[in-house]
Amino acid sequence: MKTSGNTILISGGTAGIGLEMAKLLSKDNKVIITGRDESRLRKALAILPGVTGIQSDISDNNQADELAERLKSEFPKLNIVINNAGLAFLHDLSVPGTAYQFAKDIMVTNYLSIVRFNDLLLPLLTKQHEAAIVNVSSIVAFAGSTNLSTYSASKAALHSYTQLLRLSLKDTSVKVFELMPPLVNTEFSKEIGGERGIAPETVAGHLLEAFASDTYEIRSGDTEHVYRLYLSSPDKALELMNQPQEQAQA
Repeated sequence: MKTSGNTILISGGTAGIGLEMAKLLSKDNKVIITGRDESRLRKALAILPGVTGIQSDISDNNQADELAERLKSEFPKLNIVINNAGLAFLHDLSVPGTAYQFAKDIMVTNYLSIVRFNDLLLPLLTKQHEAAIVNVSSIVAFAGSTNLSTYSASKAALHSYTQLLRLSLKDTSVKVFELMPPLVNTEFSKEIGGERGIAPETVAGHLLEAFASDTYEIRSGDTEHVYRLYLSSPDKALELMNQPQEQAQA
């Protein structure tokens, strides 16, 4: 995949990994970012010269439709879509009466809306000489965390979908990548100990390297270790991901 001269959309590009990807990729590409919050979008654009910002939430079908039409009209050369926006809640499945609503909200944002948005943009992407879809999943796609149960389930679903989308599009110009970060030091992960995570700019760098080498599953940092453990023993991978923090740090 070429790393320059692209037109790239990054959803959730106002903070964290998305912001760092926008900083890195905008050096040699045309970049468009989206964000749900107007003030955060303005702050991001202030440090991203040349980047276009659009306030949008693709988990809302009407907004997703409007965004897709605008992209087709204003950015007909769009050839890379990075689905980075996500939602997470700390949630314990043993607490009765709350699991469904958590699952519904998270599955819509982290999985169903991405499936729908990719579907809207595929006609445009398949017209390009070279194109890519990047779905940002997580280390928990392989082994979930009880603290993030519905988030883990949504990322496992996204991982499976991404693999099948890649196979389905193998005879087209669209390459399908999956970025699978471990814990990352961002505001998004603050309440789950994000300060222990890797830097978001490191994850962004891994994506750029993967483009250059056509590495379709990008297992950043500890994700590679958990993946290897999962292959040999799914039970041990699950146990590792659910250790108390003090044990996991040992």
